[in-house]
Amino acid sequence: MLIKRKHQRSPYLAFDLGAESGRAVLADLHSGILTTREVHRFSNQPMETGGALRWDVAHLWFEIRKALNSVEGVKLAAIGVDAWGVDYALLDEHGRLLENPYHYRDRRTEGIMQEVFRKVSREEIYRATGIQFMPINTLYQLYVAHRDTPATVAAARQLVTIPDLFNYWLTGRAVCEFTNATTTQMVDPVRRVWAKDLLQRVGLRTDLPCPIVEPGTVIGPLLKGIVSNSLLSGTPIIAPACHDTGSAVAAIAARDGTAFLSSGTWSLIGTELDAPVLTPEALKLNFTNEGGVNGTTRLLKNVMGLWMLQACKNCWTDRGQTGSYAELVELADREPAFVHVVDPDHELFLHPADMCAAIDRFCSKTQQPTPSNPGAYVRCILESLAMKYRLTLRNLEEICGLRMEQIRVVGGGSKNRLLNQFTANATGKRVLAGPAEATALGNIAIQIVATGEASSLGEMRAMVERSFPTEAFEPMDTDKWDQHFQRFEQYCEMTHA
Repeated sequence: MLIKRKHQRSPYLAFDLGAESGRAVLADLHSGILTTREVHRFSNQPMETGGALRWDVAHLWFEIRKALNSVEGVKLAAIGVDAWGVDYALLDEHGRLLENPYHYRDRRTEGIMQEVFRKVSREEIYRATGIQFMPINTLYQLYVAHRDTPATVAAARQLVTIPDLFNYWLTGRAVCEFTNATTTQMVDPVRRVWAKDLLQRVGLRTDLPCPIVEPGTVIGPLLKGIVSNSLLSGTPIIAPACHDTGSAVAAIAARDGTAFLSSGTWSLIGTELDAPVLTPEALKLNFTNEGGVNGTTRLLKNVMGLWMLQACKNCWTDRGQTGSYAELVELADREPAFVHVVDPDHELFLHPADMCAAIDRFCSKTQQPTPSNPGAYVRCILESLAMKYRLTLRNLEEICGLRMEQIRVVGGGSKNRLLNQFTANATGKRVLAGPAEATALGNIAIQIVATGEASSLGEMRAMVERSFPTEAFEPMDTDKWDQHFQRFEQYCEMTHA
């Protein structure tokens, strides 16, 4: 579809690449109100090649160019790209991609953390980076690459993260934006530079990662020849918070007693602070200090999210059982409460061949009945996520010494009203849901500030608040949730013992 528009002010374009799909969002700012329109959406499916799970970045690049070509007759103020964290791309001496980037769910990093800890302890890695320990982190992915494919690593001259790769293809300039770089577990969160001493001690090349730039940096103009639309030539490519959660949090005020919950494939729960928290307690509870905008830190915990529901739905589709997400949630609402509860962060649920079977195994292991129908599985997932949010929020309050009065839910999961209500019930806190498009809005907000059309991030957050109202959910039946939360904690302790 070609979009032809006339507008007094130039619009902004945000590319938001997720683990399941990508989209291009066009935004206008007029009289202090922000309006958006999705102009292109496309799938993002990993591919299995040679026994490895990888991203099809050529397909994503084709779709990005397709979206740019669809905006005909429009001169853009700027373009920004955000995507998921941890995964990386290697470029050779000519700037060519050496291989399709690995998907974080590829199994090559299983058991690797312990191997790395024999070189550098957990405590030292945490003091150096402040990042939550997960086998998917770039630190462990890159360690495996050095060990198992040394020729490929030797041929590399530059390392960029996924959104940085597309920024490079758009501009010809290879840099690493700070918020996404922090997800690698290879960045000093205080000095906001690569932790080269750590890389050296682990045995990784310190010359590979590209220079770090802060969110709001103009990376360069759009290269000629990328698109046929001559009006777009020279359009500034701006690094927003290139990490999708960083952009989502940039769109809202989530500090001083407000926690954020970015709800999607993953659930990220935290709050915005002025400095990282690198205490032994933060290490013990495995919280992460990801980079934020304007010099801030996002203290958060990465929790399994609606990936569990997505994977179950895929299983049912394979068996010929159809049903939309909305229909599945409606079925879950009719099921009895608290029959099945699982720990969403158990390793069983990271990349199972059959998510329903994984839930069955957990229930059997903890002497619970197994779900008997799709509605029961979905209720199990949603209740378990709400319980996990409660536990994580309690730990967050303990680490930062602040009481969270309310939770701001953003992302696609904010449209799941049943999960929102469960979250309010489980935590005993007010939940404000929306906007669902927070990631694209935060991407756009940083672009607008960088181009000078808004004076500050605070001004942009106020505009987002005016333009996209939230829905409130008040706690209900908290005593029932209190009773079953103790049981949930016991399951978490049993499975992590």
